[in-house]
Amino acid sequence: MKKIFVYFLALITIPVALQAQKDPIHKFAPLPYAYDALEPYIDKMTMEIHYDKHHRAYYNNFMTAIKGTEMEQTPMLKIFASISTQPVVLRNNAGGYWNHEMFWNCMKSNGGGTPTGKLGDAITSTFGSFDNFKKQFAESGAKRFGSGWAWLVVGADGKLFINSTANQDNPLMNTEEKRGTPILCLDVWEHAYYLKYQNKRGDYISAWWNVVNWDYVQQLYAEALAKK
Repeated sequence: MKKIFVYFLALITIPVALQAQKDPIHKFAPLPYAYDALEPYIDKMTMEIHYDKHHRAYYNNFMTAIKGTEMEQTPMLKIFASISTQPVVLRNNAGGYWNHEMFWNCMKSNGGGTPTGKLGDAITSTFGSFDNFKKQFAESGAKRFGSGWAWLVVGADGKLFINSTANQDNPLMNTEEKRGTPILCLDVWEHAYYLKYQNKRGDYISAWWNVVNWDYVQQLYAEALAKK
Protein backbone atom coordinates (compact mmCIF):
# COMPACT_ATOMS: atom_id res chain seq x y z
CA MET A 1 0.00 0.00 0.00
CA LYS A 2 2.86 2.35 0.86
CA LYS A 3 4.50 1.76 -2.56
CA ILE A 4 1.22 2.54 -4.32
CA PHE A 5 0.93 5.83 -2.39
CA VAL A 6 4.52 6.82 -3.26
CA TYR A 7 3.89 6.03 -6.93
CA PHE A 8 0.67 8.08 -6.91
CA LEU A 9 2.48 10.99 -5.23
CA ALA A 10 5.16 10.91 -7.94
CA LEU A 11 2.50 11.03 -10.64
CA ILE A 12 1.02 14.26 -9.30
CA THR A 13 4.35 15.82 -8.25
CA ILE A 14 6.21 15.51 -11.58
CA PRO A 15 3.66 17.51 -13.64
CA VAL A 16 3.57 20.21 -10.97
CA ALA A 17 7.37 20.46 -11.01
CA LEU A 18 7.41 20.66 -14.80
CA GLN A 19 4.74 23.33 -14.76
CA ALA A 20 6.82 25.36 -12.31
CA GLN A 21 9.70 25.51 -14.81
CA LYS A 22 9.43 28.69 -16.83
CA ASP A 23 9.83 28.65 -20.58
CA PRO A 24 12.53 30.95 -21.96
CA ILE A 25 11.11 34.40 -22.75
CA HIS A 26 13.08 34.67 -26.00
CA LYS A 27 11.06 33.53 -29.00
CA PHE A 28 11.73 33.24 -32.73
CA ALA A 29 9.01 35.46 -34.17
CA PRO A 30 7.35 34.75 -37.52
CA LEU A 31 8.35 36.96 -40.44
CA PRO A 32 5.69 39.72 -40.50
CA TYR A 33 5.05 39.26 -44.25
CA ALA A 34 5.55 36.76 -47.05
CA TYR A 35 9.04 36.14 -48.44
CA ASP A 36 8.13 37.90 -51.68
CA ALA A 37 6.34 40.85 -50.05
CA LEU A 38 9.27 43.23 -50.56
CA GLU A 39 9.78 42.48 -54.25
CA PRO A 40 11.22 43.90 -56.43
CA TYR A 41 13.46 45.74 -53.98
CA ILE A 42 14.42 42.71 -51.88
CA ASP A 43 14.00 39.40 -53.65
CA LYS A 44 12.17 36.36 -52.32
CA MET A 45 15.19 34.05 -52.24
CA THR A 46 17.28 36.52 -50.27
CA MET A 47 14.48 36.98 -47.74
CA GLU A 48 13.97 33.25 -47.35
CA ILE A 49 17.65 32.51 -46.81
CA HIS A 50 18.19 35.58 -44.66
CA TYR A 51 15.28 34.85 -42.32
CA ASP A 52 15.16 31.06 -42.23
CA LYS A 53 18.90 30.36 -42.34
CA HIS A 54 20.88 33.33 -41.00
CA HIS A 55 18.40 34.75 -38.49
CA ARG A 56 17.30 31.33 -37.24
CA ALA A 57 20.94 30.29 -36.76
CA TYR A 58 21.62 33.38 -34.64
CA TYR A 59 18.57 32.60 -32.52
CA ASN A 60 19.46 28.92 -32.07
CA ASN A 61 23.06 29.73 -31.19
CA PHE A 62 21.92 32.39 -28.73
CA MET A 63 19.52 29.98 -27.02
CA THR A 64 22.29 27.38 -26.78
CA ALA A 65 24.64 29.94 -25.24
CA ILE A 66 22.16 30.90 -22.49
CA LYS A 67 20.65 27.48 -21.84
CA GLY A 68 20.38 26.72 -18.16
CA THR A 69 21.30 30.26 -17.11
CA GLU A 70 19.25 33.12 -15.69
CA MET A 71 19.47 34.83 -19.08
CA GLU A 72 16.71 32.53 -20.30
CA GLN A 73 14.44 34.84 -18.28
CA THR A 74 16.41 38.07 -18.75
CA PRO A 75 15.06 40.72 -21.17
CA MET A 76 17.34 41.49 -24.10
CA LEU A 77 17.80 45.13 -23.09
CA LYS A 78 19.24 44.00 -19.75
CA ILE A 79 21.51 41.51 -21.49
CA PHE A 80 22.78 44.22 -23.85
CA ALA A 81 23.41 46.57 -20.91
CA SER A 82 26.09 44.17 -19.60
CA ILE A 83 27.13 42.50 -22.86
CA SER A 84 30.78 43.46 -22.33
CA THR A 85 30.95 40.86 -19.55
CA GLN A 86 29.65 38.06 -21.77
CA PRO A 87 31.53 35.70 -24.12
CA VAL A 88 31.90 36.83 -27.73
CA VAL A 89 29.70 33.97 -28.95
CA LEU A 90 26.82 35.24 -26.83
CA ARG A 91 27.37 38.85 -27.87
CA ASN A 92 27.41 38.02 -31.58
CA ASN A 93 24.36 35.77 -31.51
CA ALA A 94 22.30 37.91 -29.14
CA GLY A 95 22.87 40.85 -31.46
CA GLY A 96 22.19 38.80 -34.57
CA TYR A 97 18.93 37.52 -33.13
CA TRP A 98 17.63 40.88 -31.87
CA ASN A 99 18.90 43.08 -34.71
CA HIS A 100 17.26 40.97 -37.38
CA GLU A 101 13.92 40.92 -35.60
CA MET A 102 13.94 44.71 -35.56
CA PHE A 103 15.09 44.83 -39.18
CA TRP A 104 12.11 42.79 -40.43
CA ASN A 105 9.69 45.11 -38.67
CA CYS A 106 11.38 48.20 -40.10
CA MET A 107 10.19 47.08 -43.54
CA LYS A 108 6.84 46.40 -45.17
CA SER A 109 5.20 45.97 -48.55
CA ASN A 110 4.28 49.31 -50.13
CA GLY A 111 6.50 51.12 -47.65
CA GLY A 112 8.79 54.06 -48.20
CA GLY A 113 7.71 57.63 -48.54
CA THR A 114 8.41 60.35 -46.01
CA PRO A 115 7.83 60.21 -42.25
CA THR A 116 5.36 62.74 -40.87
CA GLY A 117 4.37 64.06 -37.47
CA LYS A 118 6.86 64.42 -34.64
CA LEU A 119 9.35 62.05 -36.23
CA GLY A 120 9.30 63.94 -39.52
CA ASP A 121 9.76 67.23 -37.68
CA ALA A 122 12.63 65.81 -35.60
CA ILE A 123 14.42 64.48 -38.68
CA THR A 124 14.11 67.84 -40.43
CA SER A 125 15.27 69.85 -37.41
CA THR A 126 18.19 67.49 -36.72
CA PHE A 127 19.50 66.89 -40.24
CA GLY A 128 18.22 69.95 -42.11
CA SER A 129 15.90 67.99 -44.40
CA PHE A 130 14.68 64.48 -45.04
CA ASP A 131 16.96 64.27 -48.08
CA ASN A 132 19.97 65.19 -45.94
CA PHE A 133 18.98 62.52 -43.45
CA LYS A 134 18.71 59.89 -46.18
CA LYS A 135 22.11 60.87 -47.53
CA GLN A 136 23.80 60.67 -44.12
CA PHE A 137 22.08 57.42 -43.19
CA ALA A 138 22.95 55.84 -46.54
CA GLU A 139 26.58 56.90 -46.17
CA SER A 140 26.68 55.38 -42.69
CA GLY A 141 25.69 52.02 -44.14
CA ALA A 142 27.68 52.26 -47.37
CA LYS A 143 30.92 53.22 -45.61
CA ARG A 144 30.69 50.57 -42.91
CA PHE A 145 33.84 48.51 -43.51
CA GLY A 146 33.02 44.83 -43.72
CA SER A 147 29.77 43.69 -42.14
CA GLY A 148 27.49 45.66 -39.86
CA TRP A 149 24.46 47.89 -39.47
CA ALA A 150 23.30 51.49 -39.87
CA TRP A 151 21.00 52.95 -37.21
CA LEU A 152 18.78 55.92 -36.47
CA VAL A 153 18.92 56.34 -32.71
CA VAL A 154 17.27 58.37 -29.98
CA GLY A 155 19.94 59.51 -27.55
CA ALA A 156 19.67 59.93 -23.80
CA ASP A 157 18.86 63.61 -24.43
CA GLY A 158 15.93 62.68 -26.69
CA LYS A 159 17.73 63.86 -29.81
CA LEU A 160 18.25 61.81 -32.96
CA PHE A 161 21.60 60.67 -34.26
CA ILE A 162 22.88 58.28 -36.93
CA ASN A 163 25.31 55.55 -36.03
CA SER A 164 26.92 52.47 -37.54
CA THR A 165 27.98 49.32 -35.71
CA ALA A 166 30.24 46.45 -36.69
CA ASN A 167 29.23 42.82 -36.97
CA GLN A 168 26.05 42.20 -34.90
CA ASP A 169 26.53 44.99 -32.37
CA ASN A 170 23.83 47.59 -31.76
CA PRO A 171 23.45 50.95 -29.95
CA LEU A 172 21.92 49.30 -26.86
CA MET A 173 25.13 47.42 -26.04
CA ASN A 174 27.42 48.82 -23.37
CA THR A 175 30.35 48.13 -25.69
CA GLU A 176 29.29 51.07 -27.88
CA GLU A 177 30.83 54.50 -27.36
CA LYS A 178 27.61 56.24 -28.44
CA ARG A 179 24.52 54.54 -27.03
CA GLY A 180 20.78 55.10 -27.31
CA THR A 181 17.47 53.59 -28.36
CA PRO A 182 17.44 52.46 -32.02
CA ILE A 183 14.29 53.21 -34.02
CA LEU A 184 15.45 52.32 -37.54
CA CYS A 185 18.05 49.83 -38.71
CA LEU A 186 19.58 48.68 -41.97
CA ASP A 187 21.45 45.40 -42.36
CA VAL A 188 24.53 45.86 -44.56
CA TRP A 189 25.93 42.37 -44.23
CA GLU A 190 26.49 40.93 -47.72
CA HIS A 191 23.98 38.13 -47.11
CA ALA A 192 21.27 40.83 -46.95
CA TYR A 193 21.74 41.87 -50.57
CA TYR A 194 24.35 39.88 -52.50
CA LEU A 195 22.04 37.56 -54.46
CA LYS A 196 20.31 40.52 -56.13
CA TYR A 197 22.83 43.36 -55.92
CA GLN A 198 26.17 41.49 -55.79
CA ASN A 199 28.80 43.95 -54.54
CA LYS A 200 26.66 47.04 -55.19
CA ARG A 201 25.78 47.89 -51.62
CA GLY A 202 24.82 51.43 -52.61
CA ASP A 203 22.16 50.14 -55.01
CA TYR A 204 20.73 47.94 -52.29
CA ILE A 205 20.53 50.88 -49.88
CA SER A 206 18.85 53.08 -52.50
CA ALA A 207 16.23 50.39 -53.16
CA TRP A 208 15.70 49.74 -49.45
CA TRP A 209 14.12 53.18 -48.91
CA ASN A 210 11.11 51.91 -50.88
CA VAL A 211 10.23 49.36 -48.19
CA VAL A 212 10.87 51.31 -44.98
CA ASN A 213 7.98 50.96 -42.53
CA TRP A 214 7.74 54.52 -41.22
CA ASP A 215 4.66 53.68 -39.13
CA TYR A 216 6.77 51.26 -37.10
CA VAL A 217 9.66 53.71 -36.84
CA GLN A 218 7.28 56.43 -35.61
CA GLN A 219 5.91 54.03 -33.01
CA LEU A 220 9.40 53.28 -31.70
CA TYR A 221 10.21 56.99 -31.67
CA ALA A 222 7.12 57.80 -29.58
CA GLU A 223 7.94 54.96 -27.16
CA ALA A 224 11.55 56.12 -26.81
CA LEU A 225 10.49 59.72 -26.04
CA ALA A 226 7.91 58.51 -23.51
CA LYS A 227 10.69 56.91 -21.48
CA LYS A 228 12.77 60.11 -21.27
